[in-house]
Amino acid sequence: MGNKEQSRVMYDIRESGIHNRGMFARERIKKNSLVVEYIGEKISKKESERRGIERMEEARRDGGGAVYIFELNKRFDIDGNVPENEARLINHSCSPNCEPRVINGQIWIVSLEVIETGDELTYDYGYDLEHFLEHPCRCGSKKCVGYIVRTDKRGKLKRILKQHRKREKKKR
Repeated sequence: MGNKEQSRVMYDIRESGIHNRGMFARERIKKNSLVVEYIGEKISKKESERRGIERMEEARRDGGGAVYIFELNKRFDIDGNVPENEARLINHSCSPNCEPRVINGQIWIVSLEVIETGDELTYDYGYDLEHFLEHPCRCGSKKCVGYIVRTDKRGKLKRILKQHRKREKKKR
């Protein structure tokens, strides 16, 4: 992960089959490459919570989504809802090829594997189960459970959905 990799733009933004727009590899990207920094305003956890709630309420009213707040550390988050933050356009996948990492106080999207030219860049958004119904997943992965939920909660979500289907079937 050298500086040379950090200064090159390795991606293009274009229409995505997952959701609206996405980020795609402009060139072959090596495993463990720093692809793009997730940038934005550094805010306190309290402000982060306030903005997150406010934006989710807006999304419920207007049908949008887009809460671009990312955990930086125990005290601060990054609000990436700024036009220059192209990393906010990376879509979720249940089989991601990238992951976010905090490196020297910055959030970087890092490739988990070799990514071929033209492939969409994705990472696991890592959402908890609490509001899973509000976050349907359209990634198309064989591992997809239909909702954006972090990996360690997907087994529990599968059990919840199976119980729900059984209850619905009994109602018919």
